[in-house]
Amino acid sequence: NMALSTIGTNSIADDAVTSAKTETGLMTTTDQFRLTTAFSATASSEQVISSNLERVDTSGQGTLGSAMTESSGVFTFPSTGIYLVRYGLYTFDNSVWTYCYSKIQVTTNNSSYTNVAYGSTSMTGTMTNYPEQSCLIDTLVDVTDTSNVKVRFVYHTPETISISGDTNINRTYFTFMRLGDT
Repeated sequence: NMALSTIGTNSIADDAVTSAKTETGLMTTTDQFRLTTAFSATASSEQVISSNLERVDTSGQGTLGSAMTESSGVFTFPSTGIYLVRYGLYTFDNSVWTYCYSKIQVTTNNSSYTNVAYGSTSMTGTMTNYPEQSCLIDTLVDVTDTSNVKVRFVYHTPETISISGDTNINRTYFTFMRLGDT
């Protein structure tokens, strides 16, 4: 009987495992940003959430791979691929509640944006003690060119409400997961 220590490696099997571990189609990026502080959203047309954003950094939260980058609410992908993009909008108000729309917008030319996902929070009647609502929407984005394909997150409300944010916990947040090659 030959001892295990004298048996050589199976180079074909080792090569297959190494190839599977480095396959470019595997999930290589997961990232998450959040709004760090609440703000008052006044009745207006669509508005981009464009400031007070941070990459998650609370103990127990994690990211994988290259980071998304953000400038004035526009997010740039670190590499090409098919990405799952999620938008969690958390709102509250202390008066009569109507609604708040949330939209994910994508550009493929780094200029004009198209709505690709849409959600709404709504409540009828009068609520007291800060009625709160949240909405989660998502879409798949085909990032064929990191210079031109970008996303941003929009809200619209007919009344003044608060968009909730917190530097220690996800309230209003954005998630990016690279699922595979384009």
